[in-house]
Amino acid sequence: MFSRGIELKKPEQIIKMRAAGLVVARIHEEFAKAVAPGVTTGELDALGRELLAQEGATSNFLNYGAEWGYPPYPGVACISVNEEVVHGIPGERRLQDGDIVSIDFGAIVDGWHGDAARTFLVGDVDQKARDLSEHTRQSMWAGFAAARLGGRVGDISHAIEVDIESRDKGYGIVREYTGHGIGTAMHQPPDVPNFGKAGRGPKVTEGLVLAVEPMVTLGSEDMVTLDDDWTVVTHDGTWAAHWENTMTVTRHGIWILTELDGGEAELTARGLPFGPLAD
Repeated sequence: MFSRGIELKKPEQIIKMRAAGLVVARIHEEFAKAVAPGVTTGELDALGRELLAQEGATSNFLNYGAEWGYPPYPGVACISVNEEVVHGIPGERRLQDGDIVSIDFGAIVDGWHGDAARTFLVGDVDQKARDLSEHTRQSMWAGFAAARLGGRVGDISHAIEVDIESRDKGYGIVREYTGHGIGTAMHQPPDVPNFGKAGRGPKVTEGLVLAVEPMVTLGSEDMVTLDDDWTVVTHDGTWAAHWENTMTVTRHGIWILTELDGGEAELTARGLPFGPLAD
């Protein structure tokens, strides 16, 4: 069912999306174990391919963009290191001690999509970069905390912006790339910016599923796309972090489809209602 171009899912369809979300969550757990100094981004992508096959799922990233005339994306994971913000192409780049690496990864199960990103620390990472990743992660959860039935998508965006700005660290909030609706396609309306005014945007209703994904830098928010037409880096060379989860709001509360526990621990710690349809 579509409302103003937005795909609203029935409960049984959201449960299918949870299956895709769990595949993504489980594979991110394996990425966390594999990230280490000396590992190449290509080796991480190969791990993602192997695990997708084991799960009986397919990739929503591989060959993405071809239908719109872009160079087809060649990996199953976007792997972005340090100054790379998003869409890093996996290859021969070898992770170094002290790096941070953002892995954006998705899966399709029975035609339904899951999408999530994590920023991983490689070895002994300095406190400034650790804080950047953790504060980006916390801003994502601040966005979830602002989501409620009858509210607006802009409430999520505003909460992310306020949380990042409250850190008083001079962070840059990436504006060029946003979260998005998700369902029978990976990217759907509505956009979910990481900044904006509360009370604006589409209404949050039952059946709306969103990928919320703050991207934050240690400096400027300005981006540059490299000659491969995919890799996006910070204009000033500062490092960036990226966190993302797929979520929905049910009549019972908030459900994070790409967390193994559905987000229960984080939501409960914030005094927020946990609202799975089934788990």
